[in-house]
Amino acid sequence: MPEALWAGMGEPRYDFRIFDQSKSSSVVVGLPRAKARDIYHWLLRASWSLTLAFIVATFLLANLAFAALYAWAGGIANARAGSLLDAFFFSVETMGTVGYGELAPQTALAHFLVVAEVVCGILLVATATGLVFAKFSRPTARILFSRHALVTVMDGMQTLMFRVANARGNLVVAGEFQVVIIRTERTAEGQTIYRTHDLPLVRTRMPTLTRTYLAQHRIDEKSPLHGATPETIERDDVQIVVAFTGIDGTTSQTIYAGQDYLPKDIRFGVRFADMLSELPDGRLRVDFERFDEVVPAA
Repeated sequence: MPEALWAGMGEPRYDFRIFDQSKSSSVVVGLPRAKARDIYHWLLRASWSLTLAFIVATFLLANLAFAALYAWAGGIANARAGSLLDAFFFSVETMGTVGYGELAPQTALAHFLVVAEVVCGILLVATATGLVFAKFSRPTARILFSRHALVTVMDGMQTLMFRVANARGNLVVAGEFQVVIIRTERTAEGQTIYRTHDLPLVRTRMPTLTRTYLAQHRIDEKSPLHGATPETIERDDVQIVVAFTGIDGTTSQTIYAGQDYLPKDIRFGVRFADMLSELPDGRLRVDFERFDEVVPAA
């Protein structure tokens, strides 16, 4: 399948990840090798635990490297000769600008190493601070997508549908969906290509998304899915790609979310189970445990 257009962070259900390579059966080769500056963007997408572990590991490895240089060069007052442990503690005190006073450089080479480590420490702290701030300030969406897209009859017409929900509970305004289908086709020249077609929804825009929404595409004669069956979906290696944009009502920042459905994720002849029920006091109960549940269609 085509390679990733967007990559998300955190849990897959909540992130903006279209064309997830982990779900694709294709193997991508020949891409240019990732550069060092791509690590920053990778860490922005990574989970908080992974990012913090990377920062801590980098700090410890940098201090270990300078400790090895201090142990080799010597010149650290009150340190045991050749002691890597004493050199490591001195390196941590230097990079952390602690300076207890018991260990101190006493040769020109040791002073030069201290200067180099201070410069590295400044760069490391500045990079880590910027990374943490960027992750905190980056708008994130907790938009849920149903695990399956369904093809079933609604209002007398065959319809493609999937569920969307706002798991954060805040207000998402000015939401807009873009849905496309990507499948293998043969050109007039006999070439096999992946071709993209738009799948217009019954309602593409929505003023607010507070809880759940059932997105629907009616499969009429003009629909790229007209006449689709489970066999043709598998044969044409169909992929349905959903992108959602909206404005967070709390921060007024634009948020993104997305989902892709492969042939194994597209089911026929079933519908989503009802999530709403009425309580004795007249209020509606929304049961998210049934968000992905499907039942046989009538």
